[in-house]
Order: sequence, then structure tokens, then C-alpha cells
Amino acid sequence: MRTSQAKMWPRVLLVLIMACAPLVSLAQPGKLELRNLEKLSEKAEDVNDITLEGPVLQLTVKFLDATHDPDAAQLKEAIKGLKGIYVKSFEFDKPNQYSAADVEAIRSQLSHPGWTRVAESHSKRHAEHDEIYLFKEGDKVAGLTILVAEPTELSVVNIVGLIDFDKLGALAGKFGIPEEIKDQTKNKQDKHKTKPDQKENPDQDQEQE
Repeated sequence: MRTSQAKMWPRVLLVLIMACAPLVSLAQPGKLELRNLEKLSEKAEDVNDITLEGPVLQLTVKFLDATHDPDAAQLKEAIKGLKGIYVKSFEFDKPNQYSAADVEAIRSQLSHPGWTRVAESHSKRHAEHDEIYLFKEGDKVAGLTILVAEPTELSVVNIVGLIDFDKLGALAGKFGIPEEIKDQTKNKQDKHKTKPDQKENPDQDQEQE
């Protein structure tokens, strides 16, 4: 599950945006602590480390107003209601460059109240384990996390704020968010359209080889 480099925003642009305003670390419900992964940067061949929150996220919205990007309008709508976008993605040139403890440090946070795993793809043959979690406040989705653990890749995408699944797909390939989020959010959107008395069965989202 590799991020499409061709459709990602230029890294230089993101560096400039983040240099224009101080990063504000807020205690936000649904926000994960990802600093334990920073040590992996030294081992990784490719690193995406993105933090967009507070003034930086608002500056990004203003920047979109000044662009002629045909996707700008959709991106602005997708960002509305979000409080933060956090991405840490590492791609390695060989396996076993991160530990099970690195993954468990993230997964343990996703076991806290409010978080629910809604999709899982687990392949023992290929040593791949991909998961999607939602954070709910009442009946509203206020956070989303995608955790990808594969032999030569470890990625965490943490989106905080009120999430509209109809618009979230516009973020695919932007800000280091993988293209695959389009299919994942579409599937989740379809499930939200089921009748209220229908209960989701998490086992239906699990693929095992």
C-alpha cells in the first residue's frame, strides 16, 4: 500500500507551509501520539512526516484559494471540520527495520475508549497487517486512523475532526495520505447507509490468507 508519489503535493510546498506558522500541539480527542516512530527515519529509504493542524491547516485552506488546482474546491470541502492531519510513513529497502513494539505502541492507543476497528486485512503469508479505526464522539465520527504494517513499510495516517465520508476521498494522494483511502472511505460510507437496526460484523471486513 504505497502512496502515489506522482499525485502527492510537492514536499517543498509542505515544508514552506509548515515554516510559515508555528505548530500547535493541542490535546485533541482522536489524536494519536506518534513520536515513538521518529527514530525510524534513520533506517527508512523514504519518509513522509506531515503535521497539519491549527494555523498551518488554516494556511493550507488559504493557499488552496490562490491555486488553480482543479481539485482545490473539493480539497477545501474535505478539510472543513478537520482539526488535524498527521502522517508518518516509512518505506524501507529491506524488511525487519521496525519492531512489533513500534506497532503496538500505536495499536494500544487505538484500544482506548472511543476507538473502534472497522476494517482489517491480515496476511500471514505476506506478513501484512492493515487496519482502519474510527473515533466516535456520540453519533459523530471525529477521527480516523489507517495503520499499515508491511515487511518494508510502516505507515500511520491520523485524521482528527468531524469527518464527512462523502468528501474525505478528495484527500487521497494529498498530504501523504494514500490513494487507497478512496476505496476504504467508500466502503465505510456504504456501511453507514445500512439500516439503523443492522449491526456491522467486524469479521466481514477481515481478510485472511
